[in-house]
Amino acid sequence: MVMQGLTASSLKKNPALIPLFICLGVGMAGAVFYTIRLAARCPDVSWNKKKNPEPWEYWADKQYKFYRPSGKDLPPSPAPKF
Repeated sequence: MVMQGLTASSLKKNPALIPLFICLGVGMAGAVFYTIRLAARCPDVSWNKKKNPEPWEYWADKQYKFYRPSGKDLPPSPAPKF
């Protein structure tokens, strides 16, 4: 037995469930997309340990730029050595 609202014929009888299923689908797709993005773009994740054994070292010598109305640059802050 299938629950009411999960078939096309029962959705025609209960059209108020359609926005619920749309919101649920968009939320699930967003969660999956964000999880995949974290796994692919996070600097702490390394899928190839031989090519990049310490991925966090890539960011050690970067200088981050922020909007400063005074126009002065901040000195680079070195990354901590662990």
